[in-house]
Amino acid sequence: MENPVIIFGANALGRAAREIFETNEVVVYGFLDDNKKLHNTQVDEITVLGDTDNDGFLKLIGKKCEAFVAVDDNKLRKSIVKMLQEVRHVQPVNAIHSKATVSEQASIGHGNFIDAHVYLAPGSAIGNHCLIHAKAFVGVEVTAGDFVQIGAGSNINPGVKIEDEVFIGSGVTIVSGITIGKGARIGAGSVVVAAVKAGETVFGNPAKAVN
Repeated sequence: MENPVIIFGANALGRAAREIFETNEVVVYGFLDDNKKLHNTQVDEITVLGDTDNDGFLKLIGKKCEAFVAVDDNKLRKSIVKMLQEVRHVQPVNAIHSKATVSEQASIGHGNFIDAHVYLAPGSAIGNHCLIHAKAFVGVEVTAGDFVQIGAGSNINPGVKIEDEVFIGSGVTIVSGITIGKGARIGAGSVVVAAVKAGETVFGNPAKAVN
């Protein structure tokens, strides 16, 4: 990537993204964040330039800068992505750590965060705007939709289908071949041995639905 990048979100995820880009020798132009207390301060020596809707800096995106959305909250993440697509006519770029392992037979969409020591196996397919945290293992022919979050150290076994907007906590194991429905949430440390319905929250070993 030749152009510098503007990171939306001067939070923990934004700091992690900054390190990924700089490790990959991509210049970070600055952060945009709606917390006005951060404006004109520096986070890891990178200036917080203004709000996420600051037109002066948004005009740079797609011309002189790329964009990456480092926001955990899916609702806010989706709104920023929509604005970039509709107003700036750009897709956010991927932030892929240099110590991640991505098979040449894996496929990845746009705007994804893939942290250190993640493994994406052959035939795995990651959609758009997903967050895959450190040491997550994504097995052969696993598919993940858009706006999926996979926690650190999770183990997604071969053939699992993860639909859009699923949240998977840290240290989760999902056995082979099952489907996790849209918007489902899986608590940290859970072992998932059966399909999870759309919108359902499960927790435990074996994982069971919780209210």
